Amino acid sequence: MSFGQPLFLWGFILIPFAIVVLIWARNQRRMDWARLGDSHLLGELAASVNWIGRRWQSRLWLLGLVVAIFAMARPQWGSEVQVVEQEGIQLMVALDVSQSMLAEDITPNRLARAKQEISELMDQLQGDEIGLVLFSGAAFVQFPLTSDYDTARAFLQNAHPGMISRPGTVIGEAIRTALAGFDRGVGSQKVIVIMTDGEDHETDPMDAAQEAASEDVIVYTIGFGSVEGEPIPEYDIGGNRVGYKEDRSGNVVLSKLDEVGLQQIAVAGNGRYYRAESDGSELRALTAELDALETAQLESRFETQKIERYQPFLLIAILLLFACEWIPERRRITERKTELSISESL
Repeated sequence: MSFGQPLFLWGFILIPFAIVVLIWARNQRRMDWARLGDSHLLGELAASVNWIGRRWQSRLWLLGLVVAIFAMARPQWGSEVQVVEQEGIQLMVALDVSQSMLAEDITPNRLARAKQEISELMDQLQGDEIGLVLFSGAAFVQFPLTSDYDTARAFLQNAHPGMISRPGTVIGEAIRTALAGFDRGVGSQKVIVIMTDGEDHETDPMDAAQEAASEDVIVYTIGFGSVEGEPIPEYDIGGNRVGYKEDRSGNVVLSKLDEVGLQQIAVAGNGRYYRAESDGSELRALTAELDALETAQLESRFETQKIERYQPFLLIAILLLFACEWIPERRRITERKTELSISESL
């Protein structure tokens, strides 16, 4: 036997205290009766009290409490095999971790905000699988498709620019890396979401997006940053800001959001472009799009689950507590008893 909520078993500690309280109350009642005086008169007054019923009320109440605690601990024994089916879309997120994503035109910065949105996106997924591709001057799969969102969040939080030493922004390579991460044997809708500031001078993301569309993969883009541009902070080993990135002439480099390029990528990939806003409206719009997409069975697996046995114990506890209420406090008197003493009454 095992228990689904074993912490409730600590409730049995209350039983001895309950017994002590009941004994104390009974003794207190005896002393109160003794202080009233004439035992013959008190016996006459107490003749209709159902003393046996009261004792049974206490016993049934204690027993009901014991059974209720046992039921709340959810006893389990035996097992059964169940088929668990999971349905949803396959979603690969391509996250830009280049130095430009540290620009602070979005609070706290572009990269932190993008990671927050991915985490919030996981909160909205129901049976969907998600994978993560990190890219800057190169691209690689940070974690493959999974429905284990807690583990996925742990990998997501570790993403930072230092994970890829090569500088740059290769969106096209990120799209192709994401494409390779899909399970081709499953007929569910496949989606790529690119989160970046969009400055790609090395690859042809339009061609990669068209390649994805030809394989019925939808490409969405979310742009982080401002079109006016923002300086890129630089940090020392201790994480302290030491200045801003400069070009060879000593001028501060501004990283600008390339909205036009991201819009073109989304159009080529049969998707949509969203700009990251302070109120998170782009995530709500993207979630609505994903909810409308076709789903298919992603996985069927057998799971051995323990059988819950708390139901009969809960029913017994309820019946015992109800029985306490049905026992009458007083009984009918068919023959007056004038010789009843206080000790016999109790």
